[in-house]
Amino acid sequence: MPGWTTQDIPDQSGRVAVVTGANSGIGYVTARELARKGARVVLACRSGARGEAAVDRLRAELPEARVELGRLDLGDLASVREFAAGFPYERLDVLVDNAGVMALPYGTTVDGFETQFGVNHLGHFALTGLLLPALLAAPEARVVVVSSGMHALANIDIDDLNSERRYRRWIAYARSKTANLLFTHELARRAAAHGTDLVAAAAHPGYAATNLQTTGPLAEGRPAAERLVRIANRVVAQPAEAGALPVLYAATEPGVRPDSFTGPHLAMWRGAPAPSWRAPWTLNDVAGQRLWAASEELTGVTYDALKT
Repeated sequence: MPGWTTQDIPDQSGRVAVVTGANSGIGYVTARELARKGARVVLACRSGARGEAAVDRLRAELPEARVELGRLDLGDLASVREFAAGFPYERLDVLVDNAGVMALPYGTTVDGFETQFGVNHLGHFALTGLLLPALLAAPEARVVVVSSGMHALANIDIDDLNSERRYRRWIAYARSKTANLLFTHELARRAAAHGTDLVAAAAHPGYAATNLQTTGPLAEGRPAAERLVRIANRVVAQPAEAGALPVLYAATEPGVRPDSFTGPHLAMWRGAPAPSWRAPWTLNDVAGQRLWAASEELTGVTYDALKT
């Protein structure tokens, strides 16, 4: 693992991958590098225009790439169901649950969920469940859930998943990232209990310069805060190419352990992929099962093949 780079990605020929939020940042780099190694990649993007621009850009960089656009709005469960129903392949080898929002002012999704919990966790929970038959049809399929070191700021509140009692943007973000890790934990447990070879793992990019950090200031019309974030991204953060390495490692490296958490090796901030620390509450079986049950109820998506 030390010094692991995109040169170390195994051949992906014959594999099918879906990367959410692939129009920019970590998602774009992940999609590009999977395609570079021979995978057929679906870029699952909310914006058709930005998604098409990303596909055009990727094809310009890699003329032989087998890539296509899939329209997916994780904040709208009808869109998630439409994407899954229209998925054109019988098998899915790699699903990268990457898209997300961060530290937004309070808002709700189309379905009435707090935006960060709804997009970062529930949308991906529903997508993964709806694509489960295709994942189980592929030998040794991978589900990689992109979390964050910021999960350490807060555990979930199972009695207030939508932050209806009190909303603090960074706590809500942290809870959504904890939910990502609890989802990975429970998915890995269920996959093993049912004797499948599906590997569910998590990863995080450290502090990588992407559009994610500026979304909140832009939404609130705070230009000074936006400028500070952009300066920090240039001076302190590592580029998206480096931030994508832990995700690519978790998605492709042979022998990745179920429920592992991969991040940058240097203080969880930057550098080559390495095992990452995670808060103890993200390994709690009871919390994972309770969140799973709540997520099934909220989304209406059940993992019938992995029922316990």
